[in-house]
Amino acid sequence: MFVCTSCTLGQAGFLERVRVALPDVDVAGIDCMSGCADDQTVAFRAPGKVAYLFGDITDADLPALETFSRHYVASTDGTFEDARLLGDLRMKALARIPG
Repeated sequence: MFVCTSCTLGQAGFLERVRVALPDVDVAGIDCMSGCADDQTVAFRAPGKVAYLFGDITDADLPALETFSRHYVASTDGTFEDARLLGDLRMKALARIPG
């Protein structure tokens, strides 16, 4: 998982809060993911899987990000049969990039 450190929340310690909330996820900070119109942005990427970019993320989304990460790890290709399991997070997807 990648967390933009240039976004407003990223500059306010969001990366560390994500690491605490998702201790089983490898979380890296990255300087600007070009989602500035929708800050805070986070992304998920893994070899052979679809990559996702989410925007307008807040601390309130941390439980949904944890749910997403579990389903993402369990998926063989990074896709989901029913995106409704992601709750409001599915409406914050900015991009789904083929793996």
